[in-house]
Amino acid sequence: MPYAVQALRIRRRRYNAATGHWSTVTVYAITSLTAAQASPADVADWLRGHWAIEVLHHVRDTTYREDASRLRTGNASRALATLRNTAISLLRLDGVTSIAPALRRNGRDPYRSLRLLGLV
Repeated sequence: MPYAVQALRIRRRRYNAATGHWSTVTVYAITSLTAAQASPADVADWLRGHWAIEVLHHVRDTTYREDASRLRTGNASRALATLRNTAISLLRLDGVTSIAPALRRNGRDPYRSLRLLGLV
């Protein structure tokens, strides 16, 4: 890569609560920023911020099956993504940690969704 200035290797350990085991994950990144422009703390903050975005994409894909959507033209896919992000954000603001069960629970009682929006 002609503009690559720094290459990074990030190793982190993560715990899988389902299996009870630890695993090591290695992530590689390349940046065009020099060490003076991006300190290790800056890069770590940016990577954490990136994972926050990836978590949202993961929730949208696993819960709403967004990658299986057949909408490809116009603004429909963007509009649906906005509505999904709004629903996830409202649930998170309400203290929900697991989105799928909360969606099922709200689907059984339409007034719950209206309460989240402050309409009831």
